[in-house]
Order: sequence, then C-alpha cells, then structure tokens
Amino acid sequence: MLIVGGDGDGGVDVRIGDGRIVEVGARLERRREDEVVDAGGGAIIPGLHDHHVHLRAMAAAVGSVPVGGLRQAAADAPPGRWLRAVGYHESIAGPLDRRRLDGIVTDRPVRVQHRSGGLWILNSRGLDLVGAATADEPGIERDEHGAPTGRLWRLDRWLAERLPPAPLDLAAVSRQAASQGVVGFTDADPHRRQADVDLLAAAAVAQRVTLMSSAGLDLPDGFDPGPRKILLDDDTLHLLDLLTPDRDGPVAVHCVTRLQLVATLAALADAGARPGDRIEHAGVVPVELRAELRRLGVTVVTQPNFVAERGDEYLTDVDPDDVPLLYPCATLQAAGVAVAAGTDAPFGDADPWAAMRAAVQRRTRSGQVLGAGERVGPATALDLFLGSADAPARPRRVEPGAPADLCVLDRPLRDVYEALDGEPSFNPVVLTIAAGRVIADRR
Repeated sequence: MLIVGGDGDGGVDVRIGDGRIVEVGARLERRREDEVVDAGGGAIIPGLHDHHVHLRAMAAAVGSVPVGGLRQAAADAPPGRWLRAVGYHESIAGPLDRRRLDGIVTDRPVRVQHRSGGLWILNSRGLDLVGAATADEPGIERDEHGAPTGRLWRLDRWLAERLPPAPLDLAAVSRQAASQGVVGFTDADPHRRQADVDLLAAAAVAQRVTLMSSAGLDLPDGFDPGPRKILLDDDTLHLLDLLTPDRDGPVAVHCVTRLQLVATLAALADAGARPGDRIEHAGVVPVELRAELRRLGVTVVTQPNFVAERGDEYLTDVDPDDVPLLYPCATLQAAGVAVAAGTDAPFGDADPWAAMRAAVQRRTRSGQVLGAGERVGPATALDLFLGSADAPARPRRVEPGAPADLCVLDRPLRDVYEALDGEPSFNPVVLTIAAGRVIADRR
C-alpha cells in the first residue's frame, strides 16, 4: 500500500509492506503493485492504543440498559429474562439496594452495575437465583439480620459463574474502536482464565490486545502478555504483599485514592520497582508523591475523560483538598513522570478523542474547569494514546521500520489540534490500518 498526499511540506507519502512502514517521504515512486490511497492533505499518524479497557465488560454493556430505563426494559423484555443495567451512581440515583430495586422490577431478576465497576446490586429475584442468602462470600453485603442487602462487592467472577451465558459482541466493540483509530488495547481485567482468552481469540478482534494477568495462559497470535493487575480497595491493601523482591514481571496497581497510592509506592520502594510497573488511574496524587513516582520509574496510566464525565460530581463529593489533585497530567509530566492514558471503557466513554479533548480542556459537563494546572497541549494529549503497549508513555512515530499501525485523518494535524481545544465532539479518522491491514474505512 502507498498512502499519498499526507499533511506536510510537499505532501507526505507512506509506503507499507509486510506489515511494516517501508518508506516515508515526499512524492514517493508509484509502483505497479501499489494499492494507492490518497490522504487528501489529511494527517497520517500512528494508530491509537487505549492503555486501559475492559473488553468483556464493553461487550456486555452493549446489551445493557441505562439504569434509568429499567422499568421500561422490564415491560419490553420476555418474561423471566435477566436485565442488566449500567451507569448507576449514588449522586445520580441515590442509594440502591434490593428493596429499592424490588420497587422498580419484581417479576424478573435484575442486576445493576455501579459506574465504578466494583459493585453489583441485585433485586430479590436475582439474589435468590444466584444463591446469595446461603453463600459464604465476604463480598456479599448483609443487613443486621444477616440477609443480603443486594449489594455484591468485587464479585464479578463469582456472579458470572451463577448467571446464564450472555451473548458478547466483541466484534462490534472492535469495529467501533477501529472507526476511532484504535489499533491496540490493553485489557486491564485482574482475573483471567484460559476460557476468557479463548473467547477473545474467537471474537475476531481486529486490534492487537495486551492482556494483564495472563501469566501461564496460552495466548494466540495477536495477543501479548501484560503486567499483573493488582486491584486495590482501601480495605484490601494486604494484596500489596504480592509485591516481593522475587516477583515475576511488572505489575499494574489500581490506585484511585490517596491511601492506595501511598501504600503502593511504599510497597514498590520496599520490593524494588521493575521496568514496566504501572499505576492505573492515579485518581488522587498528592504533590509530595510526584518525586517518588519519578524515582521509582513507574508509568501512570490515567483517565482524563473522567474529568469531563464525572467532574461535576467530583466537585460536590470529593474532599476539597483532593479536588486539585484529581487525575493529574501536566504536573506529573513536568515532574518527569511517564504518563499515558486509557479510557477505562465501559466505565468511561470509549472515545479516545473525547479523552484527549478532556486532557486539553479539563472542563466538566457544566463547563467548570477542574484542575486548570493539569491541562496539556493538544500534541501532548494525542501522545497519551500513541505509546505502545510495552512503553505506554513513549509515543510512536511514522517512520521506516515501525509497524504499519496507522490512521489517516480528515484534516491536517494543526486542525486536529484546534479541534481538541475547541470543538465539542469530533472523530477525524477516515482510515485505520493495523499491521498493514485496513480495519476501518470511513472515506
């Protein structure tokens, strides 16, 4: 393939062969065997990598209903079918338990996923079907009489084993991401079995996928092992005991609170940080910890999109002392910390361009600026999604020898930067190429 007429002095051409970039230059020679693609003056950039997603949950969310639409969904669905609802948060819908859910839907089982991803709420019919009353699981919240409240904490695997199989259209997730220029995912699920890998492999996902917590599993072509995920809550910090000097490989530690980050950095300092160690989210980063993050050499994988999606709630619900410290970017980079970004889809919006826009503007839905000092320039925002899976904070470039993972945009790069700093919503990608193969074409 020869892509011609890209953004640049004299027009930039890119030749692709055997899954690699072969040549980059102005007015490259056209050969008889070339498939010629005219970029029309649009930028040619490396394909995007979303450094933190949950693919199974993304596919499951496609078949779910918004929590506000439960009553109507129950009326429309066949009798007895489970209903799966997403998007719940206390600030929007108030406290939720089995009794409140029973008041909405009683004739069928219901499960509602909290927006954080760490909590499921079931109605009484659902609790009966999964056997929650007699189960010996610490994550099952119970009232003063020992009866389940309907709230199940960090029990995704336990719950999945007790539910009927649900169709997961992972190919649709892949197509949507490809249309936005995504050529790679890092799947951040903390618990993984061979059956999970086999499901992803059978789904014809067009992107290359890096799987956290996949040590010892058989990974097919197109899948790479990632760091071990350690999922923390403030009451499960004992899991940091897994960080030992003789541990195998890097880790990716979930840190959304101040306490989680302090404890993680202390554990990494004691055990010794490894190349490839990551902090996922870094929801709150006190100023005094920036130097330690740099000293340990860990990469922070943050979600700037949460500022846009949840910022108004943060301004109301988060300790005022922590608000300026939420999901930092610019100050971390200024301190020499390696930073990349992921969307945390489906718990965040899967659109990487929206996440870039949030990194530039830091505006909440109501238009307030949250953390003005954390705003970055458009070029830096784009770079947050240009790293490779094994070097998230090192942006890839369009250069000979690099993998042919590319996006052709509908405008020059300077216009993309202007849009990130101004337009409310846009997708500039017209062609997405992964390993030399077209996986999305919107021309």
